[in-house]
Amino acid sequence: MTTPPAIAVFEFDSIAVGTHAADAMVKKAPITTFRIGTVQPGKYLVLIGGSVAAVEESRKEGLRVGGEAITDEIFLPDVHAQVFAAASGQRQPNAGDALGIIETSAIPINVTAADKAVKTAEVTIVEIRLGDGLGGKGITHLSGAVRDVQAAIAAGVAVATRPGVTTRHIVIPIQHDELRERIGHATEYYA
Repeated sequence: MTTPPAIAVFEFDSIAVGTHAADAMVKKAPITTFRIGTVQPGKYLVLIGGSVAAVEESRKEGLRVGGEAITDEIFLPDVHAQVFAAASGQRQPNAGDALGIIETSAIPINVTAADKAVKTAEVTIVEIRLGDGLGGKGITHLSGAVRDVQAAIAAGVAVATRPGVTTRHIVIPIQHDELRERIGHATEYYA
């Protein structure tokens, strides 16, 4: 999967309006990545990717059509390849000594936090989970050396902190081998 230079992520509180906005976005400009779907609790997510100009044009159309049904949205004109892969559902090994977690009550801002974190320090995004099984939250797991994970988490939380969004975070400096293995495999209880 080729990483597009830019992505935008929209969260809607209406599935109908979100679907309409997604249709308008994909028609507006030649985007190369298009993911849509429902997430808990009754939200609708749209992720678009492509050239900066195409994503920006499609994003403006999404804002116009989505209106008040948009609960959160982000635009990353220079998205990190790890963020794109993780937001698309890919996992990486949890190989670092430290584990960092960023949890947000809004989904798109979590993607922004992950992007800032991975651009700040040498860390690996183990996973980004968006909405499903999380009650509509976003969560990012990062691994690496303790100092790097601490710096990455601090930077990610700084951009995710805003009115109306609850943000929680933690750094586990030396993760237990059983935790490392389990987080590396999956973070869902039944997985």
